Amino acid sequence: MNVRHRPGRDGRPFLLLHGLGSNARLWDEVAGLLAAAGHPVYALDMRGHGDSDLPEHGYDNATAVADLVAVCRELRLTGALFAGHSWGGNLAVRLAAQHPELAAGLALVDGGWLGFVDTSRYAPTREKSVELAGWWRDVTGTTEETMRELLRGLHPRWSEAAVSASLADMVQGPDGLLVQRLPLEHYMSLADSMWQDPPARWYPDITAPVLLLVALPAHAASWGTYARKWVAEAEAAIPRAESRWYVDTDHNLHVEEPERVAGDLLDLARLVDEPAPERS
Repeated sequence: MNVRHRPGRDGRPFLLLHGLGSNARLWDEVAGLLAAAGHPVYALDMRGHGDSDLPEHGYDNATAVADLVAVCRELRLTGALFAGHSWGGNLAVRLAAQHPELAAGLALVDGGWLGFVDTSRYAPTREKSVELAGWWRDVTGTTEETMRELLRGLHPRWSEAAVSASLADMVQGPDGLLVQRLPLEHYMSLADSMWQDPPARWYPDITAPVLLLVALPAHAASWGTYARKWVAEAEAAIPRAESRWYVDTDHNLHVEEPERVAGDLLDLARLVDEPAPERS
């Protein structure tokens, strides 16, 4: 797996996990702020994503978590702080439950708490993955400049660095046009694994503090009803959990508001490292 590393100083290390079909570069602005505050930062490209290898097999949550454990062992990291966006939040939840020695704290960035139910057009389902994959095919075969303009239009608050980072999800085909780096069959395999491995099953085994960062997009008001329900369920099931809400922010809130997200992650670091209260 490819690792983007910023050395920091003597702070507790962060491991930053991207979402499905994304890549580690979208964490760059947050990573720079965390490193400037003294924390070593490792942002990982999962298999098939970013600059990591593209093997034929292993596109499921169990293998992804095994990959993360192997990276932690290779880097000799224990007691790290994990921040996972979207699918990356699901992976962070499972890793913290199965390997508590690796994760001292979790930040679930608009992921790791979604309820996979078929209750409305806003609820995540496998059919929604198929719809998203349809959009994926629609943007395949465009030029880099066309895709860059599309991303600027969809995400007007993104920096140019973030737009370029998102373009790293694609590669140039033989005709010079862009195609998705992660093949559709691997994307759908990972999406199926998300439905089959809901994060709620792992909540009771999490002992580390958990911070839930929740996006409430302005264009999908009804989404908030489900988000509040799922977050409340996560807070009730996770022994040490707290939520923070990002109003009028899209799903990629670490890209939309890197300063605020970095601030919340530094709050998590302080929470983990503050001395335990003395018993009277």
